[in-house]
Amino acid sequence: MTHTELDRLVAQIGEELLARVGPSGVTPKKGEGLNLPDQVCPGCVQRCVQTCARNTKEIIAAGASRVSASEKLTRIDPSIAALIDHTILKPDATRSDVLKICREAREYRFASVCVNPYWVPLVKAELSGSPVKVCTVVGFPLGATSTESKVAETAAALRAGAQEIDMVMNVGALRSGDTDAVKNDIQAVVRVAHEAGAIVKVILETALLDDTQKTVASKICKSAGADFVKTSTGFSTSGATAHDIALMRAAVGPNIGVKASGGIRTLQDVQAMTAAGATRIGASASVKIVEATAA
Repeated sequence: MTHTELDRLVAQIGEELLARVGPSGVTPKKGEGLNLPDQVCPGCVQRCVQTCARNTKEIIAAGASRVSASEKLTRIDPSIAALIDHTILKPDATRSDVLKICREAREYRFASVCVNPYWVPLVKAELSGSPVKVCTVVGFPLGATSTESKVAETAAALRAGAQEIDMVMNVGALRSGDTDAVKNDIQAVVRVAHEAGAIVKVILETALLDDTQKTVASKICKSAGADFVKTSTGFSTSGATAHDIALMRAAVGPNIGVKASGGIRTLQDVQAMTAAGATRIGASASVKIVEATAA
């Protein structure tokens, strides 16, 4: 194990102790974690467990005899990390792979962990006490299942602990000009998700659409009540482009989210997407991206 890996492990253990024990040895209530208002110093933009003297004292009081902090982690840009859905959707992902993603998400404070529905209960358990959200996919990766199937899949994911739903639009229906079917499909998923307090991001699969279709699809998503429009599954012929993000942002206006996903591997990619109008990023290279902000 390298020194950097050891620093990360010790910081994670300290974070877990603080999340479980809470201030002055009091166990926090269910759903509470580190970043409670009374535990955050005004104006703080650092990782509290590594840089805050108050929280360090709490960790020591909980039983730690030594505390470590990684210089790289304390120097990363938290605003970049907060944009990213840390994603693992490959079909051969193992339990160990998913656990690793969860550890990284807690460590770097990503927006969410995005996994296939099977892994939602595991991710919920691993992220307990953390501000990181549980995200899953519906109708993935083709979008061509029935609305009834998507609704059932959404409801099951919500019961299992999902807080964000990334659903795939019915691309074939849109390309056929059946815009009512597309809207009804999205509305049905949005209704179920919103009733449970979850948000919905609709994946357009922009690689399969022309610019007019991307604009039409984005406007349908907005009128159907979606919280985000999203570029890609990462399983088609290409992923996000700044051109598509700008097009989608122009179509939906300023009040709903735009998520760039597919092929985003560097900090420069993220910066290009946010400059074009993205407010959320889907990436599997998340750690590499945020660590580049500390360089």
